[in-house]
Amino acid sequence: MPRPLGELEDAVMTRVWKWNRPVTVREVLEDLQQERSIAYTTVMTVLDNLHQKGWVRREAEGRAYRYEAVSTRAAYAAALMNDAWSQSDNPAAALVAFFGMMSDEQRQALRDAVRIVQGPDTQEQRHEREDREAPQEENPGSVADRGGR
Repeated sequence: MPRPLGELEDAVMTRVWKWNRPVTVREVLEDLQQERSIAYTTVMTVLDNLHQKGWVRREAEGRAYRYEAVSTRAAYAAALMNDAWSQSDNPAAALVAFFGMMSDEQRQALRDAVRIVQGPDTQEQRHEREDREAPQEENPGSVADRGGR
């Protein structure tokens, strides 16, 4: 996996990913200039570096290029997580610590992702999951067992 993006590389790639179409240096420059003072040549150099690193592909258009993302931001985030996880000497403990940092929404997204990766449930798997997720009911027993009539 390529090393993580630097701050300016990330700012440029954020736009490329968000727009999800081939972009010019000028378009990225104009959007970045709403947040910071930056030169055309700086943005051009960053996009050229991203091309050299394999993050974007480019196609000539006149004297300029149009740049397009090679993969998605989700794939980039997944590669970063995988790289960090693979560096752990105890992957299970790293996952437990990571899950502990997650919000309820993130944990639900994780559950949804696991279901997608595992594919459709068999009827037996669905029943097992439903049994696990069902609220635990008190054992009804007889009225006499509960001290009543």
